[in-house]
Amino acid sequence: MYQISYFATCACLSDKTKYPSFLRTIPSDYYQSRALAHLVKYFGWTWVGAIRTNSDYGNNGMATFTETAQQLGICLEYSVSFFRTDPSAKIQRIIDIIKASTSKVIVTFLARADFHVLLREFSYYNLSGYQWIGSETWIFDSRTAEMDTHHILDGAIGLSIPKAHVTGLREFVLNEKPLNSSNNELFTEFWETLFSCKFKELKSSSDIQRECTGHEDMTGVQNSFIDMSLMPLFNNVYKGVYAVAHALHNILSCNKTCNRNVPLDPFMVSFLVLQHIRKIHFTTKEGDEVHFDENGDPAAKYDIINWQSRENGVVEFVTVGLYNPSLVPEKQLNLQNKSLIWARNSKQVPVSVCSEKCPPGTRKVLQKGRPVCCYDCIRCAEGEISNVTDSVTCVRCLPEFWSNERRDACIKKEVVFLSYEDIMGALLTAASVFGACMTIGVILIFFKYRKTPIVRANNSELSFLLLFSLILCFLCSLTFIGQPSDWSCMFRHVAFGITFVLCISCLLGKTMVVLMAFRATRPGSNVKKWFGQTQQRLCVTAFTLIQVNICIIWLTTSPPFPFKNFKEIKDKITLECALGSVVGFWAVLGYIGLLAILCFIFAFLARKLPDNFNEAKFITFSMLIFCAVWITFVPAYVSSPGKFSVAVEIFAILASSFGLLICIFIPKCYIILMKPEKNTKKYMMGKKAPNSL
Repeated sequence: MYQISYFATCACLSDKTKYPSFLRTIPSDYYQSRALAHLVKYFGWTWVGAIRTNSDYGNNGMATFTETAQQLGICLEYSVSFFRTDPSAKIQRIIDIIKASTSKVIVTFLARADFHVLLREFSYYNLSGYQWIGSETWIFDSRTAEMDTHHILDGAIGLSIPKAHVTGLREFVLNEKPLNSSNNELFTEFWETLFSCKFKELKSSSDIQRECTGHEDMTGVQNSFIDMSLMPLFNNVYKGVYAVAHALHNILSCNKTCNRNVPLDPFMVSFLVLQHIRKIHFTTKEGDEVHFDENGDPAAKYDIINWQSRENGVVEFVTVGLYNPSLVPEKQLNLQNKSLIWARNSKQVPVSVCSEKCPPGTRKVLQKGRPVCCYDCIRCAEGEISNVTDSVTCVRCLPEFWSNERRDACIKKEVVFLSYEDIMGALLTAASVFGACMTIGVILIFFKYRKTPIVRANNSELSFLLLFSLILCFLCSLTFIGQPSDWSCMFRHVAFGITFVLCISCLLGKTMVVLMAFRATRPGSNVKKWFGQTQQRLCVTAFTLIQVNICIIWLTTSPPFPFKNFKEIKDKITLECALGSVVGFWAVLGYIGLLAILCFIFAFLARKLPDNFNEAKFITFSMLIFCAVWITFVPAYVSSPGKFSVAVEIFAILASSFGLLICIFIPKCYIILMKPEKNTKKYMMGKKAPNSL
């Protein structure tokens, strides 16, 4: 046996293991359920309520809707079910749930009778303003529209089987009378429904409806039953009958052509009809294609209907779109939004969300214990952005970029380095140039008074070499200012290391001269022989060459190089000079420190030697300043960020250079210019002072 249904829509009937001989000409609710979910998603509703009939129709339909809704990011605030025979207390609980809810959209999968029960409750409590989304059972129901509660459904939207037309059916019904109908029982029921009356033999004593005569005039009745274009179920019956007719025709045709003249028993006919009806594919006079898929279902297609109340109180069912699941996903849903009317006859699309959309620059954080549609919007952290609405995560910018103030775009980081345009760079440049000019001034003074005792004392050649090295020390600080390059990174550290060693070597030579000068006064001493001017030059050259070799090794193995520091200042790129070999850098500094300590020790030992102008005292003090500056430099350099570390290094160079210049040469210049009477050999030597070298 087989069955073709024109009305049963439950998706459960598509299971061919349970219902192998069931077919239908009305689409399965599987497609309708998915269509409702896509409809909700289309209008941006993510927070909805759901009400269903507690039957296979409602439960299966809502299960498919819920599954599809979850895939589309839609959450159900509540999902309740009831049956029209349930106690009023249960329906009252449903009303309380709806009243307490925050969602403004209600998706229903209700049988028509159950929907009428719910509608009466809504009318009793005067609950309006909800956006109803309905299944095809009631969304196109003229009886519901004629109820005095229809205002609650203003703007309702849902799905309906497309309008259909069966050629000749309207004329047949208009000309038919129940008294002469071949199917009197079926047509009598239709007649009673159409005219709201009862035939005398069927009317009970308690029935208040008027009596049917059987001669009522159908042409003057304004009822949706007359307009066959509004009755797609008639078309489904029409398709089912013709499907069987085509199957029987195929069987009979095959029986003649295949020489099957043996009579067929009813069971065999039923089996053959089922086999042939699965394969039929024909087009009706109205242009509709009829065929069944592997589940015995026809091709699904739905009109999207919108309830629109007119000023005269009449409800019109306006077709505002089409849903065709056989098309590609992006074209399945087709709506004309301009013609839509919403709840309370509003033209504004209602909003039904648990949480407002998170704007760009923020990300969603789920609220604990609530559905995924309920979330808080947290601003992206520094260096991260989100440039779409409702972003789940924030994306970190590339190293050379940083997030803008709104955190919705990555912008290029500002490149910073110690430049000449900076106030700090300008001040350090001015100090460096001033120090160099000051040193040149001292050289000019010394050159003018080069034959005076105070200039000639303690090897004037070393004094001039020391002044020259101080000029280089002041000027080498300029190489630390400006945008780092391969050349500047290598040159700045090498120049600094060599010039300072040259400077300290000169001081070391001058200190050793003071010590050796007093030893030379002892009888039989040959110190003067072993530490003359030639030996002093060799000593300075040797000390300096050691530093030159250290620098050469450093530059050939792992030289300094420019690099972009992304970590020092998060929102900026700091251009720095990487040291390359850290060992090489500290070897250069360590060697300078070693010579400075030796110079300090020798000067300290010679500080109390008798002389009216003992240069060792000033060297001791200058070395004390020099060592203090560079000892404090190390922690300051390590802890200073970005370009400030370069400024600390320049400050240390300038401070130690000024310390040497001021402590050693300014006192001599003061005597030369302001106290010329003390610039004599007699005053310089004193009574007990020995002759200087």
